[in-house]
Order: sequence, then structure tokens, then C-alpha cells
Amino acid sequence: MDQSDIIVIKQHLIDPEICIRCNTCEATCPVGAITHDSRNYVVDADKCNLCMACVPPCPTGSIDNWRNMPRSKAYGVDEQLTWDTLPAEIAIEESVNASVGIAAAPSPTVAAAVDETAFNSAQYNAALPPWSAAHAYSNLYGPKSRESTITATVAGNVRVTEVGKQYDTHHIVLDFGSLPFPVLEGQSIGIVPPGLDANGRAHHARQYSIASPRNGERPGYNNVSLTVKRVLEDHDGKPVHGVASNYLCDAKVGDKVEIIGPFGTTFLMPNHPRSHIVMICTGTGSAPMRAMTEWRRRLRQSGKFEGGKLMLFFGARSQEELPYFGPLSSLPKDFIDINFAFSRTPNQPKRYVQDAMRERAADIAKLIADPNAYFYVCGLKAMEEGVVLAMADIAKAAGLDWHAMGSDMKKQGRLHLETY
Repeated sequence: MDQSDIIVIKQHLIDPEICIRCNTCEATCPVGAITHDSRNYVVDADKCNLCMACVPPCPTGSIDNWRNMPRSKAYGVDEQLTWDTLPAEIAIEESVNASVGIAAAPSPTVAAAVDETAFNSAQYNAALPPWSAAHAYSNLYGPKSRESTITATVAGNVRVTEVGKQYDTHHIVLDFGSLPFPVLEGQSIGIVPPGLDANGRAHHARQYSIASPRNGERPGYNNVSLTVKRVLEDHDGKPVHGVASNYLCDAKVGDKVEIIGPFGTTFLMPNHPRSHIVMICTGTGSAPMRAMTEWRRRLRQSGKFEGGKLMLFFGARSQEELPYFGPLSSLPKDFIDINFAFSRTPNQPKRYVQDAMRERAADIAKLIADPNAYFYVCGLKAMEEGVVLAMADIAKAAGLDWHAMGSDMKKQGRLHLETY
């Protein structure tokens, strides 16, 4: 008998029925064990060290699944990508378990170890919300079946990028009527598109960050807003048809939309007086930043909150692609410090959000060192490493110990990464 036939491992799996494809697990994994395609998120058993870093941030609990498997029979990545449901438990002979034991999770020290020769931004992602964040309700309407969805009515659908340009982004308002659906800034919802996919199966939910504050897009109304870009090509420029994005962008006022959620208990804004917020985003990653900014703006108008500094670093390929550009430009300078970065401006060098951050290094360094300052990063996965590396370089240049500071920011819920 081959040794691999009797060695039993604890294999980490993701439940495709519950997963909302939010990318939190992949963004959090410090060893690159999690990957995905257009269908499923999966865990590579050869890379996973059972460090558990991905478990707390998962908004649905889909990540918290395990199977005792002979190493030689562990489910491969390609097989997991085809699943609609998790496979049943496999009975492991007690004699095998007794003779060799089930491979246990490494000690926390070993599991948390990260290769210092390669910078890994995921290791700094906080799994806890700010200490003063409001209590978040989550999973009120779950993804397991359509019987547990909630129906919202489209109350508004406005294009927020220039008409006639390639980039078609919409601000969509969804009203829940009398049904309870409490949300906080930084949370998300799942949209369940109608119809079936190419294989005759119901579409899985697509996740969208909420772009409105906790008291509604219209204050006092039971509604939320989303920022949705019509997807017509993938990140490599290949033509695709985004099922949920096109469905939402084409929605008419009065249409009904199936929703699950809300999701998220960590990417939440602080509520204590004089807390500072640094928001770093690209494209539709601006949604949670708009929610946080608007809540602070409403508190400021009411005179009920002495807010700290707000800084925004907002990136896009061009100004025309930037949602909410006009409204942002009209916000008072003493309320929010806005820094734009465009990477495709004709006759200008490429400029990304991390470049804009480096230009403001003195201000960023002070906020990194300030225990009342919180950093939020949202947008494409490609931006994450550059942003966190810029923070590390800025801290080091200011004489701060980034290794200790970054670790403390994670433990204190001060650095949050939500990329996709």
C-alpha cells in the first residue's frame, strides 16, 4: 500500500451552494491556496496550510467546510470547479486513523508564517471591524434556496458615467417596502438574476457593495443603492456578458429583484468621534466609500457628530469612467480630502491610486501611526498589493516599523481590503 493511501488529511472545501463569490477568501488567504473561475471558488489542498485566516471574514460561512480524506484521494482544483454541491462525507477506516492519525492543523505560529521574501498584502487584512463600529446584521435572507430570498422593487436607475462613452455605470436604488432589511456602510447584498445559465441551472447570486448609508438612499426610507458597471468584457479585454450587471443596468423602475443578504461584518466604518477614514478605491469599488462619505455628511449636517479627517484616493482609467465624479467634486474641501488618479489620460503618464498616496506620504504616515485612523481598500484585485506596499514604504520612510505597525492595524481592525 502506498503511504499516501493511508495518510489522512483534513481537506478544506468551499460550499458552492452558499458561496456568494465575493472573493473575500481569496483576498485573505496568505498562501495563495484559493482560486476561482466564473463558476466556483475552490481550495488547493496542496497549498492550504489550515491557517484559518479565510474563515472569519467569510460573510456566509461557505468557507467553513472540511472533509477527512486520504491524501491520494483529495479533491483536486479542477474537480471542485465543477461542483454544484459539496460531496458527501467519505467513511475513513478507523484502523487507518488509529495507525497514522488525521493530519492536524499547524500551530498558529507555523500557520501564520509568511514568506518574507515576497510581499503579501493579504496578511494585513483585518478580520475584525473597528471597535466602535455599529452592530451589523448579516445573512437575514440566505443563499441556500430561492425560498429564502427577499424581493425588492427598483425605485431608481440613473447612469452616473458620461452617456456615449464606453463605460456604462449605473446608480440603482432598491426599495424593500415594509420588509426589514437593516444595513450598514461597508456591507453588501447578493443579486439573484432570473433565468438559467448555459447548463440549465439557476444563476448563482452576484455580490454588490451597498452605496447608500444606513438610513437609506433617501433618509428614512427602507431602501439601498448600488453602483453597477455594465460588464461587456473581462479583465483581459475578452468579450463577456455580465449576467447580473446587464440585468441591473437594464432594470426599469417598478421591476422586482430577488436579493439575499445583507453580508459583511468587518468592512465597517468607525463611529467614535474624531475617527479618521482613508478610502482607497477604483471604479465601482467606490460604492462603500460613497456610503461612508454620505453618512458622515449627513451627521455633519445634523450637528450630531464631530468627525475626523476623511481622505479619498479614487482611481480610474479616465475621468469619464469615474462614477460620481461631479458630486464628489462639489463636496467641501474641509469635509473630505479628494485625490484622483487616472491611468489612461492622453499625453499624460499613467498614475494609479498608490502613486497619489505616495504624493501625500506625510499625511498618510501620520494616519498610519494614529490609532484612530482606519484604512479601506476596495476595487480590482490588481490594486491591492500596490496600495499596501505603498503604505509599507511610506511607514518605513517615516521611521515607523511597518511589520509591527501593519500587524497592529490588522489586530485593531484598522486596515480592510475588499478586492475582486
